[in-house]
Amino acid sequence: MAQYDYLVVGAGISSAVFVHEATKVGKTCLVIDRRDHIAGNIYTAEQEGINVHVYGAHIFHTSIKRVWDYVNQFAEFNNYINSPVAVYKDELYNLPFNMNTFAQMWHDVRTPAQAKARIAQQVAEAGIGEPANLEEQAISLVGRDIYEKLIKGYTEKQWGRGCTELPASIIKRLPCRFIYDNNYFNDRWQGIPMGGYTAMVERMFGNVEIRLGVEYKDLIAEQPDIADKVIYCGPIDEFYDFKLGTLEYRSLRFETEVLEEENFQGNAVVNYTEREVPYTRIIEHKHFEFGQQPKTIITREYPADWQPGDEPYYPINDERNSALYAQYEDLAAQEGRVIFAGRLGGYKYYDMDKAIDAALDLVERELGIAIG
Repeated sequence: MAQYDYLVVGAGISSAVFVHEATKVGKTCLVIDRRDHIAGNIYTAEQEGINVHVYGAHIFHTSIKRVWDYVNQFAEFNNYINSPVAVYKDELYNLPFNMNTFAQMWHDVRTPAQAKARIAQQVAEAGIGEPANLEEQAISLVGRDIYEKLIKGYTEKQWGRGCTELPASIIKRLPCRFIYDNNYFNDRWQGIPMGGYTAMVERMFGNVEIRLGVEYKDLIAEQPDIADKVIYCGPIDEFYDFKLGTLEYRSLRFETEVLEEENFQGNAVVNYTEREVPYTRIIEHKHFEFGQQPKTIITREYPADWQPGDEPYYPINDERNSALYAQYEDLAAQEGRVIFAGRLGGYKYYDMDKAIDAALDLVERELGIAIG
């Protein structure tokens, strides 16, 4: 007889939602994770009194009311607004592309009409018909100046390839905001959980049993009938021992250091858009929670090629990988007691709110509980 109703593989946000709701209705759950901590990629660790986003910046934002209501059960969110800046050589620009950006780019531009005219002029001068690659797509949307200074180098670092080698479909649109507004997100609700994400996820899991540093395959080999069902939030191709092929990702590498100064860059997120600077951005963690600590902690974020065994971050949803995932999805549909969930189980890049929303849908399908 099984010891648990559910074995939940992965201790991230998707798992935490499911486990919280399952235990509320009396289901027994065992959570395992191969890492030595909970919270997955939103894990925050306190250092020098600062909550460090160990796997890169995570800013919560949503327009989904049931998700906002849901997370507020477990944390109080501050009023942080994401307003990154971009550095190109010795120039500084506000993001996202808005009237502040355009006035900084073209010193004779002040009004929305002037900005629209300048972009339209550059698009017309480019004379691009059907864009054949990302470079042509971007220029045909925002003109050459914005592309050259704020898109080209950053994108090439992100993907590890030249923009002329990348498909146009990656940039279907580049939003331009013709108002003076540096708020990166359009969502109604935004903020950072006070006290860090790890504390929030810990509250979601409650008193459930969690075993860290445990591999799914090892546990199942020893105890194949440990649970009636499995909620699997790991990589779907790894579950099947890569027998159809390996799904590809882009990865990241982080360099974090403590600085003996109070304020290094004056903003939580500063992007470096020229190709010659090897990192894409510097995060200064204290600014997410308006910290006044005497020291500061910064992280340089480097995009990296991914190999099996590396941490997967961004799925490469090109034709080859999408077709391969569809084959794995067909296999998954035949599983009786294994349910695939989360960004790795579904080979999707999820914003946090979308991951929570998908997990709430899973709760409804699996447990019959409707939330929101």
